Amino acid sequence: MGKKTVKVSRREFLHGAASAVAAFTIVPRHVLGMGVTPPSDKLDIACIGVGGRGGDNVRGVSGENIVALCDVDLRRAGRSLKEHPKAKRYRDFRKMLDKIDKQIDAVVVSTPDHTHAVACMAAIKRGKHVYCEKPLAHSVYEIRQLIKVARRHKVVTQLGNQGHSSGDIRKFCEWIWDGAIGNVREVHAASGAVHCMISQLPRLKEKHKVPSELDWDLWLGPARYRPYHPLYLPGSWRAWMPFGSGAIGDWVCHVLDPVFWALDLGAPTTVQARAKGYDPKKHADTFPMGTVVKYEFPARGKRGPVTLLWFDGVEKLPRPDDLEPGRNVPSTGAIVIGDKGTIMYGSHGAGGVRLIPETKMRAYEQPPQTLPRARGHHNDWLQAIKNGKQAGSNFDYGGPLTEIALLGIIATKMLGRKLQWDSRNMRFTNCDEANRFVNPPYRKGWTL
Repeated sequence: MGKKTVKVSRREFLHGAASAVAAFTIVPRHVLGMGVTPPSDKLDIACIGVGGRGGDNVRGVSGENIVALCDVDLRRAGRSLKEHPKAKRYRDFRKMLDKIDKQIDAVVVSTPDHTHAVACMAAIKRGKHVYCEKPLAHSVYEIRQLIKVARRHKVVTQLGNQGHSSGDIRKFCEWIWDGAIGNVREVHAASGAVHCMISQLPRLKEKHKVPSELDWDLWLGPARYRPYHPLYLPGSWRAWMPFGSGAIGDWVCHVLDPVFWALDLGAPTTVQARAKGYDPKKHADTFPMGTVVKYEFPARGKRGPVTLLWFDGVEKLPRPDDLEPGRNVPSTGAIVIGDKGTIMYGSHGAGGVRLIPETKMRAYEQPPQTLPRARGHHNDWLQAIKNGKQAGSNFDYGGPLTEIALLGIIATKMLGRKLQWDSRNMRFTNCDEANRFVNPPYRKGWTL
């Protein structure tokens, strides 16, 4: 008698992709059995938030089957809807996931920051692989829960910090591990973005009619209810504390990614912020014009402690002593200081990784490549699903990276205070007031 063929559905195979590594990139159909779609075939994907950056993410996965598109703002969703006329359309991602649960393998989340976690969690609990724009979530508690549940459901996840799949971030890691600048003791990092609405706060008293194309209640999601105002969207939500994460939340996952990886930074033990012309109570709805946040990371493994200074908005990177005349520091990027030299790089961990001054760069014999190069950030996630692996910036990695930004925001709310952070127990040991922001409450009707 011949061997009995065990039939496994395509969706069952893909759901288990994260827990077992496939032996080949493309699994032949005869290996899987009759009636099984190889994991190399197209995935069925739903996208939540498809305007602006969301539209870019839709296009990033458009080589797969785009089954459904969901957006609360039809004005912003227009281009994606036109590009995928056969995709089912939804306004409420909860209804979408209930309706097409059995029809999709994966979900892409590109909503404003304050709804990342609820959308991601709804997908993960249904066993869907998830790609989420950075920052991963709007609170430390949300991040910890997403990591825990993603592990439990064995799904493939990816944070949308696309520089993580660049060649430059790998080059930086290889140089650091090669000892190019010796032991790193200090990092200066920055974003030139300004996400501040202090001058607009008086306008919030105005009354505005909600545009017919927008479902304002759904847009608010778990955030405390407030009347619609055109100052909040589109795009400008980044500058509002209830919805966005300011310049630090917008850019930390890009700019700190290289040092987070190369130095295995982990969690800081202290965080302290300063900002000029900012009152955390009077201006609580928005962010400062510029912030300097100081973090202290303890020694870990073979490296010593690291001090990290974050500058954003009008606060600029200080010029390193060894940078030669005629060269400028990046408006968005980092300067990494070791006991044997300095490395400077631009945004997204890219924009040129260089030893400074150039005389040292020319004299440096670069190490061989030891890290495999990725072929695009969306592709890294998609191939991980198909090949039974995890993506490079999965939530286990991208979650703790995002936490650095969120701790900086809490420090901004506690301006001037040096906060002692106990990462294991997810609490500040010297400031109960700051602990209120670790897990802020949701609006009634919304849960994680």
